[in-house]
Amino acid sequence: MTASTATIATKREYVSSTRQRVMGIVFLIIAAAIWLIFVRGLESDLITRFGLVPGGVDSDLPPWEFRTLTALNAAAFASAFIGAGQLARGFGKRTNAMLGIVALLFVFSFLAWAAAGKSLNLAGLLNTSLSKAVPITLGAMSGILSERAGVVNIAIEGMMLFGAMMAALVASLLRSRCDEALIESVLICGQAEGNLRPYLYIGILAAVLTGMLLAYIHGVFSIKYKIDQIISGTVINIFAVGMTSYISAKFMQEYQFLNNPGTFRPFDVPLLSQIPLLGPIVFRNNIFVYMMFIFMIVIHIGLFYTRWGLRLRSVGEHPRAADTLGINVIRTRYMAVLMSGAMAGFGGAYFTLGSVGRFDEVMTAGRGFIGLAAMIFGNWSPFGAFGAGLLFGFADSLASKLAILSVPIPSQFLLMAPYVATMVVLAGVIGQGHMPAADGQPYSKEGH
Repeated sequence: MTASTATIATKREYVSSTRQRVMGIVFLIIAAAIWLIFVRGLESDLITRFGLVPGGVDSDLPPWEFRTLTALNAAAFASAFIGAGQLARGFGKRTNAMLGIVALLFVFSFLAWAAAGKSLNLAGLLNTSLSKAVPITLGAMSGILSERAGVVNIAIEGMMLFGAMMAALVASLLRSRCDEALIESVLICGQAEGNLRPYLYIGILAAVLTGMLLAYIHGVFSIKYKIDQIISGTVINIFAVGMTSYISAKFMQEYQFLNNPGTFRPFDVPLLSQIPLLGPIVFRNNIFVYMMFIFMIVIHIGLFYTRWGLRLRSVGEHPRAADTLGINVIRTRYMAVLMSGAMAGFGGAYFTLGSVGRFDEVMTAGRGFIGLAAMIFGNWSPFGAFGAGLLFGFADSLASKLAILSVPIPSQFLLMAPYVATMVVLAGVIGQGHMPAADGQPYSKEGH
């Protein structure tokens, strides 16, 4: 037993010599890029200023100022040092951590170069990144719930899109009836516009139920009738795009009272929102951000520290063995897919009730698919998915910030940033993930 355990541990820490060399070369290339692109030709007396307070927040926290050239040289040297260490000895299982550090050094160098002689509100950039990471992280957790049970769910994009529309439609309809005094219930309308508005929560409920309905259809196709799960998800995505576009063009754009739900306002978490730098970024947000953190913690604990999670993961790893132990594989997979649909519907509601306050055609813009990439990047774990969601959210928010700074990069390339980051991740730069062994494989009981 001891020898077997040691062998498993050795396998987990082992990194192939080819990957070690490749990653070392990548680190050195990044160091060279910092020197050649950012350092060369830069004036030595330039100062970069990073604001540490998001917009709209009162704080006396001073900006972070530093000499641009000195910081860039330090970042390049650190990247080169890590690259040399990777080539010489390697970092074993810490290779991905080193990759993250080098990537952060490159991003820091890019921001310092872009803001050289100017000022960039770094806290505002991080705050926007967190907001843009919400639907991606929720989409990733939707995929985790489904794929941990062995069912591939690429219909997350369609579930989010349909959920966004239903949230806006139901909340708008109830709001218009409240404004016209056709509904006088405090449980639906609240007492005033500035106070709690329950119709927004009813809109979220409509989005969640819509996601669950589409998930049930996906479950019937892929679990009961054993249709290819990719095809089933693609059909739902196509249906969602067509149906929501039709309803939007035919009704919601024609009758504006059907597309005016309002949004959840940000609110402060007492005491925590007063923490310098971190407080205004994390603890002054709307309900979707806080629920994302709650879901992340609950799903992580549920999957890895409860009997329920062990059963769900066993169904995704070895359904035949789980069945022999008395676990109902079919029912467990249905439950996981329905939970996945509920999470996707909730994520869709963010677009309309947590962000823009209206529904537009195809407004999810591929965030469900990016969520699947974040799931893979995060190795099918909630906290890993959140980290990946932050990465994609940062790449998305960076485009608008750099446009303000008039960085000499075409806007089209800046808009490509989140999708390029997705392709880089899916290309395997971080190494192979450990997907559930039975992911995507239909299951039939023996004798059926």
